[in-house]
Amino acid sequence: MKKFYKLLVVFLAFSVVLSGCVGGKSSKSSSSEDLGLKDIKFPLEEKATLHFMTQSSALAPTDPNEKLIYQRLEEETGVHIDWKNYTKDQFIEKRNLALASGELPDAILDAAFSDYDLLKYAKDGTIVPVEDLIEQYMPNLQKVLEQAPEYKAMITAPDGHIYSFPWIEELGSGKERIQVVDDLPWINVEWLNNLGLEMPTTTEELKEVLLAFKTQDPNGNGEADEIPLSFIINHGGEDPAFLFASFGLGDNWDHTVVTDEGEVVFTAAQEGYKEGMKFFNELHELGLIDVEAFEHDWNKYVAKGKDHKYGLYFTWDKGNITGMNDSYDVMPPLAGPSGEVNVAQTNGFGLDRGRMVITSANKNLELTAKWIDQLYEPLQSVQNNWGTYGDTEQQNIFEFDEAAGMLKHLALDGAAPVEIREKTNVAGPLAILDEYYGKYTTKPDDAAWRLDILKDVIVPHIKAENFYPPVFFSLEEADEKSKIETDLFAYVNRKRAEWMTNGNIDAEWEEYLAELERLGLSTWLQIKQDGYDRTVNQ
Repeated sequence: MKKFYKLLVVFLAFSVVLSGCVGGKSSKSSSSEDLGLKDIKFPLEEKATLHFMTQSSALAPTDPNEKLIYQRLEEETGVHIDWKNYTKDQFIEKRNLALASGELPDAILDAAFSDYDLLKYAKDGTIVPVEDLIEQYMPNLQKVLEQAPEYKAMITAPDGHIYSFPWIEELGSGKERIQVVDDLPWINVEWLNNLGLEMPTTTEELKEVLLAFKTQDPNGNGEADEIPLSFIINHGGEDPAFLFASFGLGDNWDHTVVTDEGEVVFTAAQEGYKEGMKFFNELHELGLIDVEAFEHDWNKYVAKGKDHKYGLYFTWDKGNITGMNDSYDVMPPLAGPSGEVNVAQTNGFGLDRGRMVITSANKNLELTAKWIDQLYEPLQSVQNNWGTYGDTEQQNIFEFDEAAGMLKHLALDGAAPVEIREKTNVAGPLAILDEYYGKYTTKPDDAAWRLDILKDVIVPHIKAENFYPPVFFSLEEADEKSKIETDLFAYVNRKRAEWMTNGNIDAEWEEYLAELERLGLSTWLQIKQDGYDRTVNQ
């Protein structure tokens, strides 16, 4: 009997090992069975089901099919989507677990795939190339790529394949694109008026204004509860990078600018960056910077903004922080010690390559491609991006003018645009070209308002003509670049906070530059330069 039990244990152990070896990525699947559908036209005669994974805001319904946009799509196509939906804070982890385990859906929508992800999962066969599907089954997307052929080049990987369906949103172009600067400075003009102060035009004048905000009770409540300057350090649009341009080339979220000669420059290694750091340290020493600027999260930042505690703060759109009122206005770019005024471009562009992918488990490629193509129909893309019309349970972004065949943006009535979008839109993939405005949709009021601000206040001071475009790096380049950035950016961002609060930058600068080199800055710059040259010359 003992011998039998020993043999049984060995057999079971061997079975476990064997099953682990045989399973691999294709051993499991969350995808649909082969429905055998060919030459598909919508709506289908009999309803079909596809299995997708996606992400959404915590403000949105747990089941995406509760969104009116998806309900209409199901009615129009006859395709039911069985969703695995995760909130944004969980999604990447859940997505990666599914990809690693082989529990593959038919497709992943709002996939948040980086270029590295696309190439890695294409190489191991987890996702499939889609250029043939686009050509055969996707006339709406094909039309977009014909109208704006630069996007086809942008979504094509270095190996010549297309592995994903993009999100495209055009709102202006060149220096006048809506993404040209994300971290706009919003100043409390009500406080300026209360204290009889002028809008600052230099960094020294700003320092004096912030001191007045701190010491002269601009909100008139008799308490020292004002926060002269606030931000969220190293947090995109909420970082105070905008002010660094007063001291030189400036800074942005990826510490990259391109000179008029086409040279890629790392901003956080420039003398102007050092001088900007000294200015921030001086503000900190004077007690002008929010004590939570180096630790608070978005919710805290918004809460204090809604209470109008800030004298000056940074974000994309004041409507999301302090509301659409007259209390805050954009502070124009400031002259620094040299007397020059400059604005560094943010390397933002209305393209997300990795917005949707089809997995290798998908047995219904034609059906999936034709369903995705519906998302690129102009009126559908507009709704995917912003939200819809005719919803009796949610605030609507649009009303539909049937006579004009056009979606018209409604007044927000004080609501934060980002919140309405997160509750009602579907994020993409989609395509909105500049020529759609006035034909399929109006410009959203907040976007038109922002574009006007940029054109009047910001763009005239942008000296550099170039910005860093959405380069599609090879897998090897992306791998090396990513490895370097992990340590390089962490170091830069840590020193950024340290120098603002503790100073001592002059004594540490040479050591800092040496550490940047040790962490691979020269290699990183070469990869970025090669990618830039290849992209702008194609």
